[in-house]
Amino acid sequence: MVSIDIAQLYAWINAFLWPFFRILALLGTAPVLGESSIPARAKVGLAAVLAIAVAPALPPMPQLPAGSYAALGLGVQQILIGIALGLTMRIAFAAVQTAGEFIGLQMGLSFASFFDPATGANTAVLSRMLNIIATLLFLALNGHLIMMGALIRTFETLPVQPRALNINGWGVLLEWSSQVMASGLLLALPLIIMLLTVNLAMGILNRTAQQLSVFAVGFPISLLTGMVLLAVVLPQTSTFLSGLFEEGYKSMARLAGALAGH
Repeated sequence: MVSIDIAQLYAWINAFLWPFFRILALLGTAPVLGESSIPARAKVGLAAVLAIAVAPALPPMPQLPAGSYAALGLGVQQILIGIALGLTMRIAFAAVQTAGEFIGLQMGLSFASFFDPATGANTAVLSRMLNIIATLLFLALNGHLIMMGALIRTFETLPVQPRALNINGWGVLLEWSSQVMASGLLLALPLIIMLLTVNLAMGILNRTAQQLSVFAVGFPISLLTGMVLLAVVLPQTSTFLSGLFEEGYKSMARLAGALAGH
């Protein structure tokens, strides 16, 4: 007859519960896997399956009663870690959407927006298009698998321990968030330069040939030029986006190391 005592039960609960909290928090905030179109039950089920799969290979977990205040604090800590790791990769996609905002503003498409259920706000058409391209490339490069692998490695860098997190880790997240503007501007820079050149040419034309209504022809020319440039530039963005994703994976590792005080 198989007998299970309370110590074994607590050991099994602890081996599953803490990884589950960290994985679920990442699945709730990370790009692609954390989209609102994915049902919450699917996210919880996937997090549970992953926690069961990786629990035997993880370092020993602290033996805490699941109903104690110490366990509650440890669970909140793991949720915060998972959210921070998920936001790290979300920042890379935010940079792509920012690039779409910059390009749409120069093309005159800043008013062309619609409600995006993924973000819960109005999103520019070009931002949504670039986000879809980045998502497809992310999946094609197995980015979701690399991201989950980086999460599992954080259990070695930042083991589950009832201790305070190093405050420098949140500084790493804030530093990485600067890439929203920096990388977004770099991605949109070729089109911004060309469209500014077109607008400058329209301004000079308006001063030399005042009888020509630049406002009537300027918008179609800017829009057509932007479409042509998009067709030329978009196939070349895969290298930039893959490098951005790589920096996101490295930032996840740096964040985990900084939170651990390394």
